[in-house]
Amino acid sequence: MKTRSKQIFRQHSGQLRMSEAIKKGISRYMLYKLRDEGIIEQISRGVYRLKELPPISNPDLVTVSLRFPSSVICLVSALAFHDITTQIPHSVSVAVYRSSRLPSLDYPPIQPHRFSKDAFNAGVENHRIDEVPVKIYNMEKTLADCFKFRNKVGMDVVLEALKLYKARKNFSLNKLIKYAKICRVKNVMLPYLESII
Repeated sequence: MKTRSKQIFRQHSGQLRMSEAIKKGISRYMLYKLRDEGIIEQISRGVYRLKELPPISNPDLVTVSLRFPSSVICLVSALAFHDITTQIPHSVSVAVYRSSRLPSLDYPPIQPHRFSKDAFNAGVENHRIDEVPVKIYNMEKTLADCFKFRNKVGMDVVLEALKLYKARKNFSLNKLIKYAKICRVKNVMLPYLESII
């Protein structure tokens, strides 16, 4: 059973939530036994991974995505992922659909934000970090979101991110305006966009 349990973990990139492991046929008892024997490690409450795997490159985003697979990494966390900020996030910012229950987690700390249906579904990119699927808003959607949440993020952070984004080869004014409309911040963003063009 131990060998079969390890195979199940390997078939799922070496990482499983407890509920997934149980559905795949690994009992709670076996999970705890594998953990106690040092075969798997608990990376967050209810999330386990094979110890033989290399260290996680971005453990906070991986843990949050494993625990809350329907949430989307947003705001400063997305800016940091896209490397368009000098800020070091102290928590993981996640977007959830407006009527969803807000996720909570002891570690890493998370900052959930409720988004309307259109804003929640727009601009989502699917990335793989250490073989774990992670949903993150693209750069343009992230910038529009930062303008929308500018009072929480800080206008200095937003303007710095806009300048760093402008310096990239794939700068797209059309995409910025498209997401500004979706997030209902076009009138707020336009003067800043005009000043950097």
